[in-house]
Amino acid sequence: MKDKPVDLDHHRGMAAQKATDLRRLLTEVAANQEALRVAQDQLEAQLIAAPATTWEEVADKVRYLLSVLGETPSGQDPRRQTLIKAVLDDFSRLSRDPGR
Repeated sequence: MKDKPVDLDHHRGMAAQKATDLRRLLTEVAANQEALRVAQDQLEAQLIAAPATTWEEVADKVRYLLSVLGETPSGQDPRRQTLIKAVLDDFSRLSRDPGR
């Protein structure tokens, strides 16, 4: 019995190595997507947990919802993308404006 493990990746052909790399990458992507779903669930639970106490908190909730909408097929419509950008720009401008 050998003390050093055999690295099987060096013994595979190029096609087999590419297939192995692709499977590994797909597994990694799936794990990252699951971690993202968990993080989104936690964020949404926090956003739902209590009503906003300031307009800035309301704006944060709306920013999140607009980012979710923007990723949907409906949100990809160029007019909706323009509207989303305009609202986000308004939030940024008004949050900086001390005379609101």
